[in-house]
This record gives sequence, structure tokens and C-alpha cells, in this order.
Amino acid sequence: MLRKFFNTIPGNIRWLFTVYFLGIVVFTFFRLLLFLTNLPKLATLPEDQKFSLISSAFLMGLRFDTVISGYILAVPFLVSLVNQVLSKKSLHRVSGYVTICTGILYSLSILICSADIPYFNYYFSRLTTSVLNWLDEGGFMIGMVTKEPAYLIYVLLSIVILLVFWKFLFKINSTIKNDLMQVQNHSVVKLSVYNILAIILIFLAIRGRVELKSPIRAGTAYFSAFAFPNQLGLNPVYTFLRSALDDLDGRNKQFQLMDEITAEKLVRGYLGTDTVTDNQSPVYRFVKGDANPQKLNVVVILMESMSADKLGYFGNKNNLTPFLDSLISVSYSFDNFYSTGIHTYNGVFSTLYSFPSLLKQHPMKVTRIPQMSGFPVTLKSLGYSTVFFTTHDEQFDNMSGFMYANGFEGIISQKDFPKEYVLGPTGVPDHILFDQAIPHLSKLAGMHKPFFAAMLTASDHGPYNLPAGIPFQPGGSGIHQKIVQYADWSLRQFFLNAAKESWFSNTLFVLVADHGANMNPVYEFPLSFVHTPFVLYSKAFTDAPQQYQQMGGQIDVFPTVMGILGLQYKNYTFGVDLLKTGRPYIYFSNDEKIGCIGPEYYFLRKEDGKEQLFRYNSHSTTDELKHNPQLADAMRSYAFSMMQTAQKLLHQNNTIK
Repeated sequence: MLRKFFNTIPGNIRWLFTVYFLGIVVFTFFRLLLFLTNLPKLATLPEDQKFSLISSAFLMGLRFDTVISGYILAVPFLVSLVNQVLSKKSLHRVSGYVTICTGILYSLSILICSADIPYFNYYFSRLTTSVLNWLDEGGFMIGMVTKEPAYLIYVLLSIVILLVFWKFLFKINSTIKNDLMQVQNHSVVKLSVYNILAIILIFLAIRGRVELKSPIRAGTAYFSAFAFPNQLGLNPVYTFLRSALDDLDGRNKQFQLMDEITAEKLVRGYLGTDTVTDNQSPVYRFVKGDANPQKLNVVVILMESMSADKLGYFGNKNNLTPFLDSLISVSYSFDNFYSTGIHTYNGVFSTLYSFPSLLKQHPMKVTRIPQMSGFPVTLKSLGYSTVFFTTHDEQFDNMSGFMYANGFEGIISQKDFPKEYVLGPTGVPDHILFDQAIPHLSKLAGMHKPFFAAMLTASDHGPYNLPAGIPFQPGGSGIHQKIVQYADWSLRQFFLNAAKESWFSNTLFVLVADHGANMNPVYEFPLSFVHTPFVLYSKAFTDAPQQYQQMGGQIDVFPTVMGILGLQYKNYTFGVDLLKTGRPYIYFSNDEKIGCIGPEYYFLRKEDGKEQLFRYNSHSTTDELKHNPQLADAMRSYAFSMMQTAQKLLHQNNTIK
């Protein structure tokens, strides 16, 4: 009966689904082969979770395989639509050409899948364009393949699979004959309905997700805290093509601010790592820790767009942040603290992993995810539970994929909240995020181990949605002020409710913005966009409040907190402990400009190479670069060497070596 119904479907649609199924069988075969060649890696998985993790990986793989099949089959489907519109019998011969072109695309996919298995088994990474790094060493590569029996096996396997695939493809074509183009026997209404359904399915297949905010990304496959099942779910054709697009994206273009060797030498001097051997990262430092460390819980709250200029503590007269201002009066706080960039992903990346922002480059939205140090990785290795909370889609900016690959055991996001609370693209309002976080943290505390939690708020980001039905009515002028007051009220509610929990007195709360906001700009790169609060609060502090004036930034949050905890660890980051080590300047960037700031002067480098030096404390717009070239040289060298070295470590995947 099912076969009879299938035969009533227009031939072009039947051909489409049959070839799709054939492609899925091929992709699944290679995923199964990858799984079988990596059985020893199952030993790293919890015994009671092995089946669910692997089955989830194969289901995830089906999604990625469908994405690639959707791209491949979109062209023949469009050709069939053109034929239906033109209704020319001469176009029937196009059927053969379409079949051959489709077969060629699938054949290339088969070759990539074959090459992916030995590549993965060596690098523990799905195939990317990095395999082309040795393209100019053709003789060497041929020798490697021909002299290694394991590689020859995959060459022979790919040939066999190609022959089998083409045999079935031609069999499909001969069975359905010219039905790829033959549609005259069906009514216009029937054809229209089937074609519309096919268009929707192909679009969804290519997008890989029904959520509006973000299509499927490599990070979507990172659904667990275990590396092997996360990688298993990827399709190597996807990772290869995605990495090629990443290479072409101007935002990921590598910059050359200065010679890398010179930059690394300068960085070693600035961070005091001169004595570290050459095979170690130039930023590596071993931190001994205290004799009696304290394993406090750590909660990092990344406040959306919370510029220092919004706080009464820093001079704002509109009473926007009464709670945050009051919290500073009982905390450790830093007056000269700066975000590394102007985007949320900059703030998340730099605060959690202590690496600087690098102009247009998106550090988390990459196909080959680097292995980082920082908060979640280090604290997890020291026995902490780790969790990340966000109000919106966790896959936006590839957050979930990056974080699961780098230390986070769980992610709470928009999907975990009741749909009625979702107000827009930024997800649920801040107070809902905090309300849901408290019972989750209490559950972690009940596991009798310390926890690390990072929370990313979003209400103070357009489009602004001030929630109704809450016991708070902001009195600010306009939505921009009201939403800040609401965000501050949400923080107050969180602290009031958290104070009722047993874990509150044993927790260090870290409040920092993801970035600032454009407010009353004086310079082309407004300092209000990067000048943010940095507040450390804990009931364990006996000497609070303390206000610190040294220069600092998001890259310093991790080592500063680790210093308070007194834990021994390996520091592979660009951060310093601001309570023990000063820094002369702090640097930051937006998409085109680089800034470096000290106690008195602000150095600015534009995309066209023009540089300026301002005395920013007095809001002076007089360029003093010519009058103070030595200071400009010092600030330039400091910022450029740090950023150049960070880029090198990230692109060489040398971030924890």
C-alpha cells in the first residue's frame, strides 16, 4: 500500500527522496565506520550513558547528513521546476545530466568521508581545510598515503563505495526512468502542493533547524560534555565546507600587526615568562596557590551592555542602578576595568577564557574549536561542577558548541524555559533567568562539590522588552533608561533570593559586563563601549569594601578570581591577578580599531593605520601623538604584541601547550 502511494507521487519528488535516502545510507555507513575504529574512546564515557550518548550522536549525524543532502539535491529539484514551467520535451534529456552532476557531488562527498576517518583518528578532529596546508607538498603526501597500509585501505574503500553508489544511482534512474522531468500526467494543483512541500523540506534540510535565530552550526553537534560523541555527530563534508567559508570570511582574516617572534618575546617580558622553555606557551605560568585554599562556589554574571557610564558610582545622575551601586559599597571593585571588545561573544570568550578580542575575528564561531583554559576547564579539573545560563538560543554565536568543548557540563537556555516567557529574539527576561537559576544552583550545591556558574543576561539589548506583571515599575525616562533599571532590579531580586539558600555564604559573585554601550562619545572608539564595572562580592570577604585603581580587563577576571580562591593551577591565558600583579595598560578592539589605555592616556589605532593619543581623563580631543611618541610606542607595542601572539596561539591550536 505504501509502495502504491509512493508511485502516485510526481516522479521528480520520488527521485529526490530516493536519492536522498541513498545518500543518507552512505553517510551513515561512514559514521558507523568512524565509530567502530574509535571503540576504545568509549572508555571515557560513563557506563550508564554510553548508549544514549552514541545514539544521540547518530541522530545528530542524521541532521548534518540531511543538511549536505539538501544542498546537493536543491539543484536537481530546481531544474525539475524549470522544466514544469517551460514544459518543453527537449528538457527531458537534462535528466541524465542532472543525475551525473548529482552523482559527482555525492562522489566528492564520499571521498571527503573516506579521508575524514584517518584524519580524525590522527588529529581527533573532523576534516577541515587545514588538510590543504600540505597541498604544495604533493610528493610527500602521496608517499605518506602509498606507504601507510591503513591509508591505502581507505583509498580502496572509497573506490568500492563509489562503484556501489553509482550502480544504485543508475538503478534509481532506470527505475523511475525520466520521471525526474516527466510531470505531464499530474494536475497543476497536485504538482503545486508537492513542489511547495518539497521546497519547505529542502529549505529546512539546508537550514538544519526550525529556530529562527540561528541555522545549524558545527557547535550544534556539541550536545554533551564528552568530546567523542560530540565529534561523531558532525558530517565531514559540512566541516570542510564550513571551514572553507570561514577562511573566506573577512572577519576571520588574520592580521599582521607586528612580527610574531618579536611579539612573543615582548609578551614573555610583559608577563614575566622569559624563563619558560620554548616548547611552552609564551603566556604559560604555574600558579602555586595558597597553603589553605578555599573552594568557594563561583557565579559569574555577564551583564548585557552594562557600561560604567550607566552607574551612579561612576557619575550617572539618573538613578539607573541603585542595587549595583549599593553592592559596590560592600565589595571589591575596580574603577579602571575594560571589556576586550564591543560584541557579546567578545565578552563571553574573554571573561570565561581570558583571551583578548581580535578585531573582526569571531573566536567561538569556528569549525575547528580550539581547546582553551580559563574558568570552566580549570575549575572542572579541580572538582567543580560547571554550568552556563543564557536567556536565548544557546547555539547563537556557536556558544553551546564552544562551551561544551571547553569545560561546561551543562547549558541552560531558551529551550529550558516555558515558551510563554520568551519575549523575543533575546529570549526570556533577566528575572526569569535568575529565578530558574537558583533552584538549579541549589541542586548543584546538593551534590557536595563546589560549582562554577556563568550567567549571560540580555534584557538590556534591543529589541527591548520590558516584562509586564512584575512588582516593579521603572521610573526612568524612555525605554533605554527603564530597561537598565529593570536589569538592576532583576539583579537585586537574584541576590535577595540567593541569600536564602545555604550556598550563598560560600559563594563568590563576579559581576562584569559583556561590553559597554555607546554613550556620549568623545572619541571614534567610545570608551563607554568598553569601560565597564567589575565587582567581586562574597560573604567570605572580611575586609570589603575595597576599591582598586589599577588597569584591568575581562582577560584578568579568571586569574584574579583564582587568586582569591588560592587554588593551584596552570595559567595559559593572557590575564593577570589584579590583586597581586599590576599591568601598565589594558587593550581592546572593535571590528576595525584597536585601543590601549593607561592611567592618563588613550592610544587609538584605526583600520587605515592612522594613530592618535589622547589625554582621556579630561576628555581632551587634542592628539598628543607627536608630542609623546615614546608613550605611543610603548602602548602600541604592548597591545600589538598581545593581540599578535593571541592570534598565533589560537590559529595554531596552541592555547594549552
